[in-house]
Amino acid sequence: MSVGINYSPGLTRHQPKSLTFLSSSSSASFFSTRIPITVRSQSASSSICCSHLHSLSLSSTDMDTNAGPSLFPLHRCKTIHLVRHAQGIHNVEGDKNYKAYMSPEYFDAHITPLGWQQVDNLRKHVHECGLAKRIDLVIASPLMRTLQTAVGVFGGEGYTDRMDIVPLMVANAGNSGRGAISSLNCPPIVAVELCREHLGVHPCDKRRNISEYQFLFPAVDFSLIESDEDTWWEADVRETKEEVASRGMKFLNWLWTRKEKEIAIVTHSGFLFHTLSALGNECHPLVKKEISKHFANCELRSMVIVDRNMIGFDPATTNYPGKIPPGLDLPSDAVDEKAEKRT
Repeated sequence: MSVGINYSPGLTRHQPKSLTFLSSSSSASFFSTRIPITVRSQSASSSICCSHLHSLSLSSTDMDTNAGPSLFPLHRCKTIHLVRHAQGIHNVEGDKNYKAYMSPEYFDAHITPLGWQQVDNLRKHVHECGLAKRIDLVIASPLMRTLQTAVGVFGGEGYTDRMDIVPLMVANAGNSGRGAISSLNCPPIVAVELCREHLGVHPCDKRRNISEYQFLFPAVDFSLIESDEDTWWEADVRETKEEVASRGMKFLNWLWTRKEKEIAIVTHSGFLFHTLSALGNECHPLVKKEISKHFANCELRSMVIVDRNMIGFDPATTNYPGKIPPGLDLPSDAVDEKAEKRT
Protein backbone atom coordinates (compact mmCIF):
# COMPACT_ATOMS: atom_id res chain seq x y z
CA MET A 1 0.00 0.00 0.00
CA SER A 2 1.31 3.46 -0.91
CA VAL A 3 2.25 5.86 1.87
CA GLY A 4 1.73 8.96 -0.25
CA ILE A 5 4.37 11.59 0.43
CA ASN A 6 5.60 10.19 3.73
CA TYR A 7 9.21 9.04 3.52
CA SER A 8 10.88 6.45 5.73
CA PRO A 9 14.50 5.75 4.79
CA GLY A 10 15.95 2.27 4.97
CA LEU A 11 17.34 1.65 8.44
CA THR A 12 21.10 1.55 8.88
CA ARG A 13 23.02 0.03 11.72
CA HIS A 14 23.42 3.51 13.21
CA GLN A 15 19.72 4.33 13.32
CA PRO A 16 17.62 3.82 16.47
CA LYS A 17 14.85 1.23 16.65
CA SER A 18 11.30 2.53 16.62
CA LEU A 19 9.73 2.93 20.05
CA THR A 20 6.27 3.94 21.22
CA PHE A 21 5.19 5.98 24.22
CA LEU A 22 1.70 6.77 25.44
CA SER A 23 1.37 10.07 27.28
CA SER A 24 -0.90 10.28 30.31
CA SER A 25 -2.38 13.69 29.48
CA SER A 26 -4.26 14.83 26.40
CA SER A 27 -3.11 18.09 24.81
CA ALA A 28 -4.76 17.87 21.42
CA SER A 29 -6.52 15.47 19.11
CA PHE A 30 -5.71 13.44 16.02
CA PHE A 31 -7.83 11.71 13.45
CA SER A 32 -6.92 9.59 10.47
CA THR A 33 -8.03 10.39 6.96
CA ARG A 34 -8.40 6.67 6.31
CA ILE A 35 -10.32 5.80 9.48
CA PRO A 36 -11.78 9.15 10.63
CA ILE A 37 -11.99 9.54 14.40
CA THR A 38 -13.49 12.71 15.87
CA VAL A 39 -11.89 13.71 19.15
CA ARG A 40 -12.63 16.69 21.39
CA SER A 41 -9.59 18.53 22.73
CA GLN A 42 -9.66 19.45 26.39
CA SER A 43 -6.73 21.81 26.71
CA ALA A 44 -4.98 22.56 23.45
CA SER A 45 -5.54 25.42 21.04
CA SER A 46 -4.84 23.27 18.02
CA SER A 47 -4.94 19.68 16.95
CA ILE A 48 -3.13 17.53 14.41
CA CYS A 49 -4.58 15.07 11.94
CA CYS A 50 -2.55 12.09 10.83
CA SER A 51 -2.35 12.12 7.03
CA HIS A 52 -2.02 8.38 6.55
CA LEU A 53 -2.79 5.14 8.35
CA HIS A 54 -2.06 1.65 7.10
CA SER A 55 -5.13 -0.34 6.09
CA LEU A 56 -6.63 -1.95 9.18
CA SER A 57 -9.34 -4.53 9.75
CA LEU A 58 -11.10 -3.49 12.95
CA SER A 59 -14.21 -4.82 14.61
CA SER A 60 -16.76 -2.47 16.15
CA THR A 61 -15.40 -3.31 19.60
CA ASP A 62 -11.92 -2.18 18.55
CA MET A 63 -13.05 1.32 17.69
CA ASP A 64 -14.51 4.15 19.70
CA THR A 65 -18.32 4.08 19.52
CA ASN A 66 -18.31 7.78 18.62
CA ALA A 67 -15.97 7.32 15.66
CA GLY A 68 -17.16 8.78 12.38
CA PRO A 69 -16.38 11.26 9.63
CA SER A 70 -15.24 14.71 10.69
CA LEU A 71 -15.33 17.98 8.75
CA PHE A 72 -13.30 21.13 9.30
CA PRO A 73 -12.92 24.37 7.27
CA LEU A 74 -9.93 24.13 4.96
CA HIS A 75 -8.70 27.66 5.71
CA ARG A 76 -8.30 26.68 9.39
CA CYS A 77 -5.89 23.87 8.53
CA LYS A 78 -2.20 23.75 7.67
CA THR A 79 -0.22 20.86 6.21
CA ILE A 80 3.06 20.24 7.98
CA HIS A 81 5.85 17.95 6.80
CA LEU A 82 7.91 16.84 9.79
CA VAL A 83 11.52 15.86 9.07
CA ARG A 84 14.15 14.57 11.44
CA HIS A 85 17.70 15.63 10.53
CA ALA A 86 20.07 13.25 8.76
CA GLN A 87 22.53 11.10 10.70
CA GLY A 88 24.89 13.23 12.80
CA ILE A 89 28.34 12.32 14.08
CA HIS A 90 26.87 12.11 17.60
CA ASN A 91 24.31 9.50 16.49
CA VAL A 92 26.99 7.02 15.43
CA GLU A 93 28.62 6.71 18.86
CA GLY A 94 25.55 7.68 20.86
CA ASP A 95 23.59 4.71 19.50
CA LYS A 96 26.35 2.43 20.80
CA ASN A 97 26.79 4.17 24.15
CA TYR A 98 24.35 6.83 25.41
CA LYS A 99 27.12 8.51 27.45
CA ALA A 100 28.76 9.61 24.20
CA TYR A 101 26.06 12.28 23.89
CA MET A 102 27.72 14.08 26.82
CA SER A 103 31.07 14.35 25.06
CA PRO A 104 32.23 17.91 24.18
CA GLU A 105 33.64 16.36 20.99
CA TYR A 106 30.13 16.38 19.51
CA PHE A 107 29.32 20.05 20.18
CA ASP A 108 26.72 21.17 17.61
CA ALA A 109 27.18 17.92 15.70
CA HIS A 110 27.31 18.03 11.91
CA ILE A 111 25.98 15.26 9.69
CA THR A 112 28.08 12.32 8.49
CA PRO A 113 28.86 11.18 4.93
CA LEU A 114 26.05 8.64 5.36
CA GLY A 115 23.85 11.50 6.55
CA TRP A 116 24.51 13.36 3.29
CA GLN A 117 23.47 10.25 1.35
CA GLN A 118 20.23 10.28 3.37
CA VAL A 119 19.77 13.95 2.45
CA ASP A 120 20.24 13.15 -1.24
CA ASN A 121 17.69 10.32 -1.02
CA LEU A 122 15.08 12.51 0.69
CA ARG A 123 15.72 15.33 -1.76
CA LYS A 124 15.06 12.94 -4.65
CA HIS A 125 11.84 11.79 -2.96
CA VAL A 126 10.39 15.27 -2.35
CA HIS A 127 11.01 16.17 -5.99
CA GLU A 128 9.62 12.93 -7.42
CA CYS A 129 6.40 13.12 -5.37
CA GLY A 130 5.88 16.82 -6.18
CA LEU A 131 6.25 18.02 -2.61
CA ALA A 132 9.16 20.34 -3.42
CA LYS A 133 6.86 22.53 -5.56
CA ARG A 134 4.12 22.75 -2.93
CA ILE A 135 6.02 23.84 0.16
CA ASP A 136 5.62 27.53 1.03
CA LEU A 137 8.13 27.66 3.88
CA VAL A 138 10.87 25.56 5.49
CA ILE A 139 11.47 25.95 9.23
CA ALA A 140 14.72 24.63 10.68
CA SER A 141 16.07 24.26 14.18
CA PRO A 142 19.21 26.45 14.41
CA LEU A 143 21.77 23.68 14.80
CA MET A 144 24.34 22.53 12.26
CA ARG A 145 22.76 19.15 11.46
CA THR A 146 19.24 20.53 10.95
CA LEU A 147 20.43 23.47 8.85
CA GLN A 148 22.52 21.15 6.68
CA THR A 149 19.55 18.82 6.24
CA ALA A 150 17.12 21.65 5.46
CA VAL A 151 19.25 23.30 2.77
CA GLY A 152 20.35 19.93 1.35
CA VAL A 153 16.79 18.63 0.95
CA PHE A 154 14.89 21.80 0.05
CA GLY A 155 17.57 24.09 -1.42
CA GLY A 156 17.99 25.12 -5.05
CA GLU A 157 19.95 23.43 -7.82
CA GLY A 158 23.19 24.32 -9.54
CA TYR A 159 24.81 27.10 -7.52
CA THR A 160 27.09 29.40 -9.47
CA ASP A 161 29.34 31.99 -7.88
CA ARG A 162 27.51 35.17 -8.84
CA MET A 163 27.61 38.40 -6.89
CA ASP A 164 23.84 38.90 -7.06
CA ILE A 165 22.91 35.48 -5.63
CA VAL A 166 23.59 34.60 -1.99
CA PRO A 167 23.99 30.84 -1.41
CA LEU A 168 21.94 28.94 1.15
CA MET A 169 25.13 27.19 2.28
CA VAL A 170 28.75 27.99 1.50
CA ALA A 171 31.07 25.24 0.30
CA ASN A 172 32.22 22.74 2.97
CA ALA A 173 30.04 24.24 5.74
CA GLY A 174 30.25 22.08 8.85
CA ASN A 175 32.90 19.78 7.33
CA SER A 176 30.35 18.69 4.76
CA GLY A 177 32.73 18.26 1.85
CA ARG A 178 29.90 19.63 -0.27
CA GLY A 179 29.83 22.49 -2.72
CA ALA A 180 27.75 25.61 -2.13
CA ILE A 181 23.96 25.19 -2.29
CA SER A 182 21.86 27.63 -4.31
CA SER A 183 19.05 29.79 -2.93
CA LEU A 184 17.35 30.01 -6.34
CA ASN A 185 13.92 28.47 -6.98
CA CYS A 186 13.36 27.11 -3.49
CA PRO A 187 11.11 28.06 -0.56
CA PRO A 188 12.41 30.47 2.11
CA ILE A 189 14.20 28.76 5.00
CA VAL A 190 13.75 30.27 8.47
CA ALA A 191 15.54 29.25 11.68
CA VAL A 192 13.29 28.97 14.78
CA GLU A 193 14.51 28.22 18.31
CA LEU A 194 11.23 26.69 19.55
CA CYS A 195 11.81 23.49 17.56
CA ARG A 196 15.30 22.83 18.95
CA GLU A 197 16.28 19.49 20.42
CA HIS A 198 15.80 18.49 24.09
CA LEU A 199 17.83 21.19 25.84
CA GLY A 200 20.69 20.96 28.32
CA VAL A 201 23.66 18.76 29.34
CA HIS A 202 24.34 17.24 25.88
CA PRO A 203 26.91 19.41 24.01
CA CYS A 204 25.62 18.11 20.65
CA ASP A 205 22.44 20.12 21.32
CA LYS A 206 24.20 23.41 22.10
CA ARG A 207 24.23 25.83 19.18
CA ARG A 208 26.91 28.16 17.91
CA ASN A 209 26.55 31.91 17.81
CA ILE A 210 24.06 32.98 15.18
CA SER A 211 26.73 35.15 13.56
CA GLU A 212 28.69 31.97 12.76
CA TYR A 213 25.67 30.32 11.15
CA GLN A 214 24.97 33.47 9.13
CA PHE A 215 28.42 33.17 7.56
CA LEU A 216 27.92 29.46 6.73
CA PHE A 217 24.25 29.74 5.66
CA PRO A 218 23.98 33.26 4.18
CA ALA A 219 20.49 32.98 2.64
CA VAL A 220 18.84 31.35 5.69
CA ASP A 221 16.70 33.79 7.68
CA PHE A 222 17.87 34.01 11.32
CA SER A 223 15.94 37.19 12.13
CA LEU A 224 13.49 35.45 14.50
CA ILE A 225 16.28 34.44 16.89
CA GLU A 226 16.74 37.09 19.57
CA SER A 227 20.21 36.32 20.95
CA ASP A 228 23.47 35.76 19.10
CA GLU A 229 24.72 33.50 21.90
CA ASP A 230 22.90 30.35 23.00
CA THR A 231 21.00 31.39 26.13
CA TRP A 232 18.67 28.34 26.14
CA TRP A 233 21.15 25.50 26.68
CA GLU A 234 22.53 24.85 30.20
CA ALA A 235 25.44 22.53 30.96
CA ASP A 236 24.00 21.17 34.21
CA VAL A 237 20.20 21.39 33.73
CA ARG A 238 18.31 19.02 31.44
CA GLU A 239 14.91 20.08 30.13
CA THR A 240 12.14 17.76 31.38
CA LYS A 241 10.03 15.74 28.93
CA GLU A 242 7.01 17.81 29.94
CA GLU A 243 8.88 21.03 29.20
CA VAL A 244 9.87 19.77 25.75
CA ALA A 245 6.23 18.84 25.02
CA SER A 246 5.05 22.24 26.27
CA ARG A 247 7.58 23.99 24.04
CA GLY A 248 6.38 21.81 21.16
CA MET A 249 2.76 22.91 21.70
CA LYS A 250 3.90 26.53 21.84
CA PHE A 251 5.66 25.98 18.52
CA LEU A 252 2.52 24.46 16.93
CA ASN A 253 0.43 27.41 18.13
CA TRP A 254 3.07 29.82 16.77
CA LEU A 255 2.59 28.25 13.33
CA TRP A 256 -0.83 29.92 13.21
CA THR A 257 0.87 33.32 13.13
CA ARG A 258 2.35 32.36 9.75
CA LYS A 259 0.41 32.92 6.55
CA GLU A 260 1.94 29.90 4.82
CA LYS A 261 -0.33 26.84 4.45
CA GLU A 262 2.17 24.07 3.64
CA ILE A 263 5.27 24.05 5.82
CA ALA A 264 8.25 21.70 6.15
CA ILE A 265 9.85 21.52 9.61
CA VAL A 266 13.37 20.10 9.99
CA THR A 267 13.94 19.26 13.62
CA HIS A 268 15.07 16.54 16.04
CA SER A 269 14.08 13.09 17.31
CA GLY A 270 13.61 14.09 20.96
CA PHE A 271 11.59 17.20 20.14
CA LEU A 272 9.32 15.25 17.79
CA PHE A 273 8.92 12.28 20.12
CA HIS A 274 7.97 14.25 23.24
CA THR A 275 5.75 16.70 21.36
CA LEU A 276 3.84 14.05 19.40
CA SER A 277 3.62 11.69 22.40
CA ALA A 278 1.63 14.37 24.22
CA LEU A 279 -1.00 14.24 21.46
CA GLY A 280 -3.58 11.76 20.27
CA ASN A 281 -4.46 10.08 23.57
CA GLU A 282 -8.19 9.97 22.80
CA CYS A 283 -7.87 8.33 19.39
CA HIS A 284 -7.48 4.64 18.51
CA PRO A 285 -4.35 3.13 20.14
CA LEU A 286 -2.91 2.11 16.76
CA VAL A 287 -3.22 5.69 15.49
CA LYS A 288 -1.57 6.92 18.69
CA LYS A 289 1.21 4.39 18.18
CA GLU A 290 1.83 5.55 14.63
CA ILE A 291 1.89 9.21 15.63
CA SER A 292 4.28 8.93 18.56
CA LYS A 293 6.88 6.42 17.36
CA HIS A 294 10.47 7.66 17.01
CA PHE A 295 11.61 9.14 13.71
CA ALA A 296 14.50 7.57 11.80
CA ASN A 297 17.22 9.87 10.48
CA CYS A 298 15.91 11.86 7.51
CA GLU A 299 12.40 10.42 7.84
CA LEU A 300 9.51 12.60 6.66
CA ARG A 301 5.91 12.34 7.88
CA SER A 302 3.10 14.58 6.62
CA MET A 303 0.26 15.67 8.90
CA VAL A 304 -2.50 18.27 9.06
CA ILE A 305 -2.72 20.72 11.95
CA VAL A 306 -6.21 22.03 12.73
CA ASP A 307 -6.99 25.39 14.34
CA ARG A 308 -10.01 24.56 16.53
CA ASN A 309 -9.95 27.72 18.67
CA MET A 310 -9.58 30.28 15.86
CA ILE A 311 -6.04 31.35 16.68
CA GLY A 312 -5.45 32.12 13.00
CA PHE A 313 -7.28 34.86 11.11
CA ASP A 314 -6.58 33.90 7.50
CA PRO A 315 -9.73 34.18 5.34
CA ALA A 316 -10.82 31.35 3.06
CA THR A 317 -9.28 31.68 -0.41
CA THR A 318 -11.43 29.08 -2.22
CA ASN A 319 -14.86 29.63 -0.62
CA TYR A 320 -17.48 31.43 -2.76
CA PRO A 321 -20.53 33.25 -1.33
CA GLY A 322 -23.05 31.84 -3.80
CA LYS A 323 -26.06 33.84 -4.95
CA ILE A 324 -25.12 37.36 -6.00
CA PRO A 325 -26.84 39.75 -5.43
CA PRO A 326 -28.01 38.50 -2.01
CA GLY A 327 -31.70 38.03 -1.36
CA LEU A 328 -34.40 35.64 -0.29
CA ASP A 329 -33.39 32.14 -1.36
CA LEU A 330 -35.03 29.54 0.85
CA PRO A 331 -33.55 26.02 0.89
CA SER A 332 -35.84 23.29 -0.45
CA ASP A 333 -36.66 21.86 2.98
CA ALA A 334 -37.90 25.28 4.13
CA VAL A 335 -40.15 25.53 1.03
CA ASP A 336 -41.54 22.06 1.81
CA GLU A 337 -42.32 23.12 5.39
CA LYS A 338 -44.25 26.18 4.15
CA ALA A 339 -46.21 24.01 1.71
CA GLU A 340 -47.15 21.62 4.49
CA LYS A 341 -48.42 24.46 6.68
CA ARG A 342 -50.66 25.74 3.85
CA THR A 343 -52.26 22.32 3.49
